[in-house]
Amino acid sequence: MLVHYHTFGCKANQYDTERMRQEAEAQGAVTTDDRAGADVLVVNTCTVTNQADAEARRFIRRLKRERPEARIVVAGCSAALRTEEYRSMDGVAEVVPGHDAALVARAVRSLARHADGGRSGTGLTQIELRTSLDRIDSEPIGGALLRRRAGAARGWLKVQDGCDRKCSFCATRLARGASRSRPMSEVVAEARLLAESHDELVVTGIHIGHYGLDLDPGSTLSALCTRLLDEVADVRFRLGSVEATEVDDALLDLLEGSGGRLAPHLHMPLQSGADTVLRGMRRWHTREQYRARALEIAARIAPLGLGADLITGFPGESEGDHRDTVALIEELPFTYLHVFPFSPRQGTAAAELQRAAQVPQRVAGERAKELRTLAHEKGRAHRRARVGTRATVVVEGDGGTGMTEDYLRVGVRTSDAPAPGRFEGTLLGEGDDLYIVAPRDPGVIAT
Repeated sequence: MLVHYHTFGCKANQYDTERMRQEAEAQGAVTTDDRAGADVLVVNTCTVTNQADAEARRFIRRLKRERPEARIVVAGCSAALRTEEYRSMDGVAEVVPGHDAALVARAVRSLARHADGGRSGTGLTQIELRTSLDRIDSEPIGGALLRRRAGAARGWLKVQDGCDRKCSFCATRLARGASRSRPMSEVVAEARLLAESHDELVVTGIHIGHYGLDLDPGSTLSALCTRLLDEVADVRFRLGSVEATEVDDALLDLLEGSGGRLAPHLHMPLQSGADTVLRGMRRWHTREQYRARALEIAARIAPLGLGADLITGFPGESEGDHRDTVALIEELPFTYLHVFPFSPRQGTAAAELQRAAQVPQRVAGERAKELRTLAHEKGRAHRRARVGTRATVVVEGDGGTGMTEDYLRVGVRTSDAPAPGRFEGTLLGEGDDLYIVAPRDPGVIAT
């Protein structure tokens, strides 16, 4: 049974797909990168925006046209919230509402035994497949340790799932349930396994800043990172998305003092630079709290890769609110931004606000374009400032590119094909086109 996987969305989703792959392989499935030759196609969906849902549906319809005989299994966040919609789509043999790798593997195994690809006989009970939050809240995030991220130099290390915050615009928390942390010993053990195949591990989850709050005894993200740095050698760690107000002093000390082993890069969701909008979003920080922490971090860490998420056109956002956001982005040392026009998600409080205080889609789009242009300019300035400075690069893919500690993708050059690995050297180039010369011998520091 040949199985092909396609993933939409965030690093947590990508990690989940790797767990699905590993579970299915343990039960006899063979993973293939060749979509055209696969017997089963597993689609792991995202629901962060309406566009994400629509992209998944379009992709499934395209799969059905391309491979009418193949069986399609749909899983992930969108599948958790729209189970019946996916189940009714032509060509979909099974829907697993959520991210349970064992259930996906069971569906794949059962489809291998039922060549007709029918919707019955998959062996998944309605109790297992129900979409209530009771089930999502108890969905396992542990199990067999993940050994590798197939075909990648950088691995994902998922440390928790779910979110206890109630941002008014977010549907992901509905699809992921309550925050649940993996035991620290389990995370460390998995990191050791992953470090055998990867030179960088990204600590990821849905709300990693709440790592350990539900454990007994409780713990923190900074405590986890301390133990990872102490007990997992020869690998660089990088934090996934973490809130500015949840970067505690201990974590900031690690970012500053680990010698780059905890990469000097933070992605801190902002969403808006206007307090009135932040209140409508039910965010728990103010503009000034975010600003003060970002400036404190930047004063202590250099070089620093700093990114954020932003939403434009949130219900009630005025032109003055937008100008406050622009001013904050101009002041802070961002190196990139992820900007999205507001997308009302069914079941969220913001969808109700949209009915009373809608911002025209055209206006939201224009504001998003302005912020993206500003982000591009700030990113270019950061890249130019890095010319002639030292960087530690993890080689990716076929060796033609690499990732610096401050989250810059740069070219990798050498007279021979560079070996996969991590090395230090000087960033060269002009303007936006940065590159680094790789050593010929693995483990040798480039000059």
